[in-house]
Amino acid sequence: MHRSVAMVCFPNAQVIDVTGPLSVFATASEMLERTEIDQPAYGTTVLAIDRKPITTSCGLQIVPDQTLCDTDPATVDTLLVAGGQGVREALDSANLIAWLRDAAKKPRRIASVCTGAFLLAEAGLLDGRRATTHWRYCDALADAYPSIDVEPDAIHVKDGHVYSSAGVTAGMDLALALLEEDFDRNLALAVARDKVMFLKRPGGQSQFSTALAAQTDEEGAFGKLRQWILENLNSELSVPTLADRIAMSPRNFARVFARRTGMTPAKFVESARLETCRRRLEDTAAPIDGIARDCGFGNSERLRKAFQRRFRITPQDYRRRFRVSAGD
Repeated sequence: MHRSVAMVCFPNAQVIDVTGPLSVFATASEMLERTEIDQPAYGTTVLAIDRKPITTSCGLQIVPDQTLCDTDPATVDTLLVAGGQGVREALDSANLIAWLRDAAKKPRRIASVCTGAFLLAEAGLLDGRRATTHWRYCDALADAYPSIDVEPDAIHVKDGHVYSSAGVTAGMDLALALLEEDFDRNLALAVARDKVMFLKRPGGQSQFSTALAAQTDEEGAFGKLRQWILENLNSELSVPTLADRIAMSPRNFARVFARRTGMTPAKFVESARLETCRRRLEDTAAPIDGIARDCGFGNSERLRKAFQRRFRITPQDYRRRFRVSAGD
């Protein structure tokens, strides 16, 4: 069966949001043509308001295949919406939003890449649904559209026939998941290998969030302190203890730390502990109670509560889902 995959694009879109997912479907078609069928499994199309070349956020230009007005949504199997810097301006395009709203029920499925979720949200397509976007914009999506249940750690989310994915390359993760739905794991795995990707990326997008970015963004006393925290997660890491290490009063330390990192010391410590636990659950077979002690939670019950609050899954279930065994 030939499936039409259409990508909605606009000026200043993120080029990988556009080309990444489409390349997954194109590679799958090439593989299937060589082995099983005599026609492309997927046909890819770039849609836009008009046919003018679109300059993406990195300066490369994409020439749309056809306009939205010339496209019958009923002929589209999978409708994708890109993200990127241009989303802010695209949100002001009444024609684009109206087309998405009217088109939504006709394709078999509709999906956003990165901040393309804001366009689906503006069109009302995420109302009452679970969704995700780039970790940096999850709070903004939840604030602007309270009816959406935003999942900030998800790489991609499916709710009915509507899908959403996290930032940039996560669009390719989503495309692999859609490919596996259409065919099977073997084809999706073959495409993932061709693209040098995980078929299922280990962990969630919290691994790329502010808590871990802060580890490398600064030298000096605060940078060294954060590194010390990461190396001593099972130590006493209260505000007075941390403040004393860099010779500051607890009140001034807490204020400066929050200003420089965007989070309180307690939030940073918990995020660092949870991220280390997450990696050890994926990479080792160590007992969960031992992981909890090593990372400063004291026992598995305290870890379970913190882990479930942050990731909405228990450590045990997370390990079963994401554990990377020696044979993987």
